Amino acid sequence: MKMKRRMLLSVVALLCVGFWTKAAFAAAVNIKLAHGGSLEHQYHIGAMEFKRLVEEASNKEIEVTIFPQGQLGGERELAESVRMGTVEIGELAASNMAGFVPELQVFGIPFLFTGKNAVYSVLDGEIGAELNGYMLNKGFVNLGYWEVGFRNMTNNVRPIKKPEDAKGLKIRVQESKIWIEFMKALGAVATPIPFGELYSALQQKVTDGEENPIATIYSMKYYEVQKYVSMTAHTYEPALVIVNQQWFEGLDPKYQAILKDAAIKTATLQRVKLAELEKERLEIIRKAGVEIEENPDHAAFAELTKDLYKVISDTVPEELVMRIRDAIAKAQ
Repeated sequence: MKMKRRMLLSVVALLCVGFWTKAAFAAAVNIKLAHGGSLEHQYHIGAMEFKRLVEEASNKEIEVTIFPQGQLGGERELAESVRMGTVEIGELAASNMAGFVPELQVFGIPFLFTGKNAVYSVLDGEIGAELNGYMLNKGFVNLGYWEVGFRNMTNNVRPIKKPEDAKGLKIRVQESKIWIEFMKALGAVATPIPFGELYSALQQKVTDGEENPIATIYSMKYYEVQKYVSMTAHTYEPALVIVNQQWFEGLDPKYQAILKDAAIKTATLQRVKLAELEKERLEIIRKAGVEIEENPDHAAFAELTKDLYKVISDTVPEELVMRIRDAIAKAQ
């Protein structure tokens, strides 16, 4: 009887040791990072780099689990999940946050942000911090500005070399006022379609075309169902790395610092990586039989849309637009 009791106690002790050993090595913080891109998308390149940096810096006290390809919902749903605190980090295009933070429609103003290095200096400086403040007022902490890229037009009907070439085309845009007005200015028909449904919409000819950076056109395979690409570079789109404010402020300060530092380092690394990949991906798109218009009439597009920012002056202060314009000009 005594021997059985000793054996039972030994088994219990071993189980306890195993439990506490496992607990000792468990992460103190588990983070879900979600995005809607493919495994080749800019979002995923950034997410993988961020995960590596965070887990290394924290000695795996923080573990990051990535949910790509819209597994946790489209970008609007993802932003809502972050706001509710059911997803810790969401990575999504700034324009798709405009429903929550109207000031972010500034990224839809055509030809406001020009030149990559100039854009980076503005977003990583005082103006980027100001935009972060708008997000914070709505309960979101933006850890950094990663890259989606300069947006270009694609379609299945004809090459777009000048603004009038877009007339009558159904072009998919994000669901925000500035994007819809941009297409109206070109004489095109703005067609809001969720990002996750865009490939099938192009394939089924629900819409004639769309507009996205080359990296997105490549990674989401839109070039498989489009005939023409025009390198209009009409707007620049950053990827926001948003977290729930209440959740973030409840973290140990050392963990907050690790997440912020990793996000900033990821921005630099992801931008460099995408620059390296763009020429290669553009050539793949060309070899797939897509006609690429490399020199559309940028001046004509810019002139036609130069006052378009006024249609959103009720939500995007004109003074902010002018400061961005000046800052970009000085940085170039």
